[in-house]
Amino acid sequence: MKRGVPNSLRFPLLLLFLALLGLVVWSGCGRDSVMGPEDDANVAPLARGEAVVIPADDPRVVQVMALQEASTPDFFRDPNIVGTATGVDAAGAPAILVFVVDENEAAVPSTIDGVSVVVQTTGRLVARKSGGGGVNHRAIQTPPIQLGTSGGWRFDLANGFCCGGTLGSLINKGGTQHILSNWHVLYSDIVNGGNGRTAQPGDPVVQPGLIDVGCNANSAQNVATLVSGGGSLPSGNVDAGIAAVIPGMVRTDGAILEVGTLSSSTVGASIGQAVKKSGRTTGLSRASVTGLNASVQITYENECAGGTAFTKTYTGQVITSNRRCGFLDGGDSGSLMVEDITTNPRAVGLLFAGSVVCNNSSIAIANPINAVLSFYGATMVGN
Repeated sequence: MKRGVPNSLRFPLLLLFLALLGLVVWSGCGRDSVMGPEDDANVAPLARGEAVVIPADDPRVVQVMALQEASTPDFFRDPNIVGTATGVDAAGAPAILVFVVDENEAAVPSTIDGVSVVVQTTGRLVARKSGGGGVNHRAIQTPPIQLGTSGGWRFDLANGFCCGGTLGSLINKGGTQHILSNWHVLYSDIVNGGNGRTAQPGDPVVQPGLIDVGCNANSAQNVATLVSGGGSLPSGNVDAGIAAVIPGMVRTDGAILEVGTLSSSTVGASIGQAVKKSGRTTGLSRASVTGLNASVQITYENECAGGTAFTKTYTGQVITSNRRCGFLDGGDSGSLMVEDITTNPRAVGLLFAGSVVCNNSSIAIANPINAVLSFYGATMVGN
């Protein structure tokens, strides 16, 4: 989902934002530095009081994945069902997760072939484009910038709104460093609609995004440029977008705000795995992986605040907890999800979508990072 600011209201909203900034940062510090009782849904699943961490190649998980995949076409015949995944039930056993818009409208069996089916009311799933932590992830930085920051296409203004997302991380493709974000953050304007143009190779990518500079691109700075073949959609199974770094504008070590430098290696997701991310809206936040091999139906706009353009089904995705959208909210799209360790964490996934409603059952969705890197023939910049 894109989050936009009406162009006619940009100056009053900017003043309101400045007035409330201290409150926002203060509340974000409390959330990011200490996990309290309100974050119970953002920790690993529990079984018998112990954390459950189950890798994707565990035979029990492999078996349930096969059953989940075989059942998904039938589930998707119900318009109230928007996704499935392999996760765990309350006892910590591998189970099929079913994501529904309204639990009262879903006809979902409690078991399939002896495997538990867990229903989760997520609402519609949308691409989370739009605005935490002790560090201001929306402020303009002195170059070279760190990533995990507000940014987007320089001309992402249409229909009376401007939009922005997160410039997530740094990758190396063909010997050139590129910023990695989402297709829908950098390339999604594909119609000559509200702004009379579409995203083209050579167009600038700015930091911060327009949503954080009162819709005035002159108050932001160009840090990268769109490239031919830089967007993955509408055809790909990942929502990814890259832009070539303008020399001197981005730290060459790929440092991310409040995360630091990364490992050049990556790691696959495991059920119960502790992860974190740094993004425009919720800053540094933590969660755990709750589902693997997800099939999900994601709703897209094709320009800033352009209304529903299309719905795309993805397979093989990673699901995390996202209680009350505390891990991923509008504007966090493009954030890199990494393992929750202090030094040089490995990348796990590229966050791009989540529940449209923020409740105790909300989820966040990531492309597996190795699928993204394979799409571009790229590697992570790291140690």
